[in-house]
Amino acid sequence: MEGPYIRIEDSGEVVPLAEAVTTIGRGSGVDIHLSDPSVSRLHAEIVRRGPYAYVTDLGLSRNGTRVNGRLVARRVLDDGDVLTFGNARCRVGGIPGEDLSAEVELRRSPSPELTRRELDVLTSLCRPALSDEAFVAPATAREIAADLVVTEAAVKQHLLRLYQKFRIPEGTNRRVRLANEVVSLGLVRPLPPAGRDKVPPQPSRPAPGRPPGPPVPAGAGRGPADGKLPERRAS
Repeated sequence: MEGPYIRIEDSGEVVPLAEAVTTIGRGSGVDIHLSDPSVSRLHAEIVRRGPYAYVTDLGLSRNGTRVNGRLVARRVLDDGDVLTFGNARCRVGGIPGEDLSAEVELRRSPSPELTRRELDVLTSLCRPALSDEAFVAPATAREIAADLVVTEAAVKQHLLRLYQKFRIPEGTNRRVRLANEVVSLGLVRPLPPAGRDKVPPQPSRPAPGRPPGPPVPAGAGRGPADGKLPERRAS
């Protein structure tokens, strides 16, 4: 097939990428339909700009979009990259290669300096979207306030400053776009699966200075083995 394309691994179907934008999701109106329940109705889109193509996650699913196993918000694609939308795996091909020297390679600008409280707000903002459940947007200002035990007005002030620091323009889904930017910069990490951090119970230890006693035989202290009490003889 000539030109960029995407191959759906489950079905083996090969779909050419549109000249401008190719939408991906579980809904009926997308260009590439994925039936996996972990995929949202409008999950991501692949945009072509001349010989280049990049994928953009639309922030509507907790399972997100990954490129070669790494969670991304927006990423330029190379030939052979593996894209994962929720649990659905695809592979892109037909993208021309390009050798760039270290001097001309474009690099992402460093993340802005953040206060401890701003980092707490970002962590709380992204926590719902980084858990194991699907189809949940980042936390609202009210939810962040309850999580951090502060006022909702204080959270909104922090969010306004964060929009400016990360250069998030005004418009719809501003919190989603901020969360995507934060995740793509690696400032917030996905949460570990539930139960991973639990500490296994430790065996009890004898009191200091007291040697451990002999093992207690099974059934000790429970009375006769047959469960009957001895009969009393009349005097």
